[in-house]
Amino acid sequence: MSTPRLPRIHVVHPDDLTPGDVELWGELSTATADAVNPFMSAQFTRAMGQVRPDTRVAVLHRRRERLGYFPYQRSRWGHGRAVGLGVSDCQGAVLHPDAQLDPLHLMRACSLNAWEFNHLESGQDLFLPYATGQFASPVVDLTHGFARYEEHLRTHSRRFVKTARAQERRMSRQLGPLRFVHDERDPEALRTLLTWKSAHYRRTGRRDPFAQPWITELVDRLAHTTSPHCSGILSVLYAADRPVAAHFGLRSQTVFSCWFPSYDRSLATYSPGRVLYLRMIEAAAASGIRLFDFGRGDAAYKNSFKTGDLLVHEGALRTTGPGGILHWLRSEPTRAAHRLVRDHPSLKRAAVRTLRAVGAVRSR
Repeated sequence: MSTPRLPRIHVVHPDDLTPGDVELWGELSTATADAVNPFMSAQFTRAMGQVRPDTRVAVLHRRRERLGYFPYQRSRWGHGRAVGLGVSDCQGAVLHPDAQLDPLHLMRACSLNAWEFNHLESGQDLFLPYATGQFASPVVDLTHGFARYEEHLRTHSRRFVKTARAQERRMSRQLGPLRFVHDERDPEALRTLLTWKSAHYRRTGRRDPFAQPWITELVDRLAHTTSPHCSGILSVLYAADRPVAAHFGLRSQTVFSCWFPSYDRSLATYSPGRVLYLRMIEAAAASGIRLFDFGRGDAAYKNSFKTGDLLVHEGALRTTGPGGILHWLRSEPTRAAHRLVRDHPSLKRAAVRTLRAVGAVRSR
């Protein structure tokens, strides 16, 4: 029995993808997954290519047939990472179901000695053997519509929803009539959200991603992206025309992926974020979304809203040469320390207290 021939691979910048490539990328995504995350789209990778010059796409083909696409970023020493690592919430390759691929062959073709990921979606069988950890990504299943979801909330999060609805009424009485815009196009509203979010990162002692100009530019580019496979959606809750909470995320035809939520901290007692999410989920269901993905991470509000969890994975595919060893030496001690903190509640609580103390010092 003959061994299947490995596909040929050539590497391009995302700007060099042809319209046919972009169209096929979308078709392959839809054909190989029930719910296609917008972070897995050609549009997200192309936006990344416009703000990060190290972004590349490996194009797989056999004779004249395209078999798939593998987006990645390549840094010095041949160390690779998932495209948008640090901001992307879904990662992997988009491949034809019949594609036969050796992961080390892929690494050689991309001139990589390592490829790191932290939000690898389930179903990425090529890379899953190299995962070293898995995490829950809370989701809301909207397959049967918002009315069915409301029934779920009344059964599983009755007190949470009752409090949110009471806060909604109180906000309306004390601050003015509420107005929700699901797809806001006012650039000033986006600037307000990013200002709130930056202040939140600093206040909690975490690194502010918007201090990196490329991330701000990426959000701005995606805010103007309107493709069926990836569209930027800015949702804003107003009280008497004053923005009180906002969220910027991405959607495909069937998946809404949460990304950057925040609110006016001076109104925290009204819990405007809860109200915003309820409105967003209802609007998402009305627009055809079947899966509302909160993204990886522990948060009480996610557990109150969710109907279930997806699994995402972190890890790294490495070659056996010196470059792969160097990547292991640079990344694994840090990764192991993070796992230790995550897996021990007392250490995790201490880390949170430390970050808050750092944030308090920064904000003085």
